Amino acid sequence: MHLFFWAFLIALPILLGPNTNSNNPEEIRRSYFWIFYMTSFTVINIPFFYLNTEVLLPKLLRAKGVIIYLLTLIGAIVFMLYVHEELFHWVYAHFFPGNHSGGGARRGALMRMIFQLLFYAAIGTSYRLISDRMKEDEQVKEQENERLKSELSFLRSQISPHFMFNVLNSVVSLSRRKPEMVEPVVVKLSELMRYMIYETNDSIVPISKELTYLESYIDLQKIRFGNDIDIQFKHQIGPQSSSIEPMLLIPFVENAFKHGVGFIENPTIEIELTDTSKELTFHVANKKGAVLNEKKDESSGIGLANVKRRLELLYPTNHELTVKESDSDFEITLTIQHI
Repeated sequence: MHLFFWAFLIALPILLGPNTNSNNPEEIRRSYFWIFYMTSFTVINIPFFYLNTEVLLPKLLRAKGVIIYLLTLIGAIVFMLYVHEELFHWVYAHFFPGNHSGGGARRGALMRMIFQLLFYAAIGTSYRLISDRMKEDEQVKEQENERLKSELSFLRSQISPHFMFNVLNSVVSLSRRKPEMVEPVVVKLSELMRYMIYETNDSIVPISKELTYLESYIDLQKIRFGNDIDIQFKHQIGPQSSSIEPMLLIPFVENAFKHGVGFIENPTIEIELTDTSKELTFHVANKKGAVLNEKKDESSGIGLANVKRRLELLYPTNHELTVKESDSDFEITLTIQHI
């Protein structure tokens, strides 16, 4: 951008061309004089531009204040006027030997000097301020992204321990009631752990892998509860599977098993997953216990609160989470629009 900017300004007098239509040699010579002078004038202004943008603005304006900056800038403009004055006399003397004053040409050149120096100062100041603002905004954005990444990493790290805590509690309970079922449960648990350890390192995973994980978890619960609970799991995934944040859906299912079983007549859990090219829809419904003041362990709220925050960070504008709760039923519906 800088090279194009300066190349255009340097070439502009040449592109405008000399006045060759005139029959007056003096007028043609004057045209060539102005082309050579304005080209040299622009080249000499390049150091002034970068003196303002790279030295005066960052070193003086921010550190010393506006007054010191303006005084220094005025001093630089006065010095550049002196340089241009000497340049004008040198060029004029070569094009018009014997006439060293320049007359009206000198006055016209002086006005051009002042105007263009002020122009370069204004352009340089605007460029530097806008550039610095863009860099600051970029740094703020990067810092915010890093903060969000750290928060997401923390939230994801919470899911696995919370999940393992609940599953191990189930294994302990199962070992007392049905010790012969502990072995298949542990095998199924190892499959779940393999997914958590090796598959969830990526920021996104195919819906098909998340579906397999959900199926393994539901199979584990079927082994645990047998026919004591009616579990319905429907899923429909299109030919081109979409991607999703790993371990994003399991907290809803886990919550349904945690609070939809026990002191409930004919417990039922309904789970439905539908993924199309436009959106993903996930629905979980379960019956609630009629016992009031149900005692919950201290970690019972981690899963849902965690996933809600992750949704806010990952899909801030393209997700909708609906929670419906009555005295006997609890259901959630999550919709994620694919972008």
